[in-house]
Amino acid sequence: MHIPAVCVALILAGVALAADRPEVPLWANGAPGSEGKTAKEVDEPPNKDHAYFKITSVNNPSVTVFLPPRETATGAAMVIAPGGGHQFLNFDQEGTYVAAYLNTIGVAGFVLKYRLAREPGSTYKVDDALADAQRAIRLIRSRAAEWRVNPARVGVIGFSAGGEVAALAATRYDAGKAESADPTDHQSSRPDFDALIYPGIRAESYTIPKDMPVTFMLCADNDRGPSTALAGLYPMLKAAGVKTEVHIYASGGHGFGIYPETRSQSPVATTWQLRLGDWLKDIGMLKVD
Repeated sequence: MHIPAVCVALILAGVALAADRPEVPLWANGAPGSEGKTAKEVDEPPNKDHAYFKITSVNNPSVTVFLPPRETATGAAMVIAPGGGHQFLNFDQEGTYVAAYLNTIGVAGFVLKYRLAREPGSTYKVDDALADAQRAIRLIRSRAAEWRVNPARVGVIGFSAGGEVAALAATRYDAGKAESADPTDHQSSRPDFDALIYPGIRAESYTIPKDMPVTFMLCADNDRGPSTALAGLYPMLKAAGVKTEVHIYASGGHGFGIYPETRSQSPVATTWQLRLGDWLKDIGMLKVD
């Protein structure tokens, strides 16, 4: 199977990705709603039971920061919400490898560790994961100069359950909380663009705001839930005047993410991210400031 050179580059960059990247808590003094929760995060490298880096027990949500080289940085950034059914996070295939790809096209990647609403014993709700995504967007804007990010080019991408988090972030946001004592909260939580990759959503559960950001959606036709959802969501976005690009591949199933060792022969599993890059260029996010 031939893998494009740009994908080879991100594979090489993906070795021990998160280990040497800064991880920044979203709240310096702990997340609202996580008070008193002291269980440690559980990190499981790929093993005989799963081929991905699995993270559970997230009580201190954070972003792991991937910045592109200064000379190729475009000023664009994306919060990356991995999937895992709200029970765990697939942190590499739907997180760090995605950030590595974004870096190859000059986009900063911020891999989100969000709280898990359906993990056994969890007291969190999906709204807590949404709060984490909103806070990540605000945090990036508040530190835009430090991270060489244009605060008007901050987007969000989500996979599967993370696609639900991204869809919520793209439809539920505010211009900032001026009354907050925390200056980070003064920043807007509205993403400037969003990408939903095989999202675990039901289209009818969303209300589309007129100023919803430009949207990219992608899945495989034989992934029944997401393909049905995107088929329902697209006309809703069109009706609201939201500029949208949609890709539904003939095959590929669910959960392909970016996986350097994939054995799949499906184009969706090996080159889908190139479509994302094309779209980012088309909407002006890859222009160097």
